[in-house]
Amino acid sequence: MKLLTAAAIAALAYAMPLAAEEAAPVAAAPSAGEWRTFATEAYRGKRDSVSFVDESHGWYGTGAGDLFATKDGGATWQKIASRPGTFVRAVGFVDRQNGFIGNIGTDYYPGVTDETPLYRTRDGGVTWEAVDTGDATIKGVCAIDILPVKRIYQGELKPRTIIHAAGRVGGPTGMLRSVDGGETWSVIDMSAHAGMILDVKFFDENTGLVFAATNADPAQAEGLVLRTEDGGKTWKEVYRSGRGYELIWKASFPEGGDTGYATVQSYDPERATQLVIRSDDRGRTWREIEIAQDKAARQFGIGFVSADVGFVGTAAGGFATKDGGTTWERAPIARAANKFQAVSTDKGVRLYAIGTEVQAIDLPAPPKG
Repeated sequence: MKLLTAAAIAALAYAMPLAAEEAAPVAAAPSAGEWRTFATEAYRGKRDSVSFVDESHGWYGTGAGDLFATKDGGATWQKIASRPGTFVRAVGFVDRQNGFIGNIGTDYYPGVTDETPLYRTRDGGVTWEAVDTGDATIKGVCAIDILPVKRIYQGELKPRTIIHAAGRVGGPTGMLRSVDGGETWSVIDMSAHAGMILDVKFFDENTGLVFAATNADPAQAEGLVLRTEDGGKTWKEVYRSGRGYELIWKASFPEGGDTGYATVQSYDPERATQLVIRSDDRGRTWREIEIAQDKAARQFGIGFVSADVGFVGTAAGGFATKDGGTTWERAPIARAANKFQAVSTDKGVRLYAIGTEVQAIDLPAPPKG
């Protein structure tokens, strides 16, 4: 009988995988193509987000309100800030000094007392200031999208950063939007379009996607993807799963290309079929791909380094594909890897994963074209 409540699902998502375990130290000279696990402070539960601005400098947060930073690619981490009562759900940095920290907000996870959805740091995460959105705001943040672009200004090509922060699991839904690197913000009410928002991805200032669920009640929720071509003023439904107890959890569009994937997270205890969805036209259309028959493999994060090579994190560990999702095999990724990030290196690309552990793998650069 399917009697999972929103509170029960919240407890599963927060504590499920999830005894506190001390991670093994990173190998001194890890082999290319092998996942390695970094030494991090023990934490009971999954950590939700990691953000690197280059192959050396990165940050991650926890539900206890702690923010950690590395200057050596993850080999060592230092706690640089702590804000009890804040649940750090998303982290997005623009450069080594400027970044944004998303808080899940109150009335979902126990012990969260902070009502501020988004913070900004200008000193590498040591101090935070609440983002000023005026009289309007959103309840909480589950994802941050940082998009560097260039535009012509007075005859010169000027860099600019577009930022979106959206949420949340369990609702209510909304999005914060900045087109000037976080100096000013607008608020987009998404309550008419989705019951939950779990991830956000923009390709340019106007074209973007949210990965969501139709209802805030998990028992009634179907997986949902929405697309905008006018900066969030209007939205079009481009995918709906048609099955209850489902959310579209996280997405990956490698190098901002046309091909992308997203995880279909199911809370149906009787469902063994695990699916991802794939788009080859920047999210206009989607098709479902089976990755496994395993009731225990509830999906979380997804990370692709090319249209063909990618990984999925689940409650039962990782899965990998080398052929665009046609075939999948088990991968030595820790349970509940919730977020992946690819970073270019001198030798190719490094893919970071964060969940119950913080991990990375070095891979060859994907072919051009």
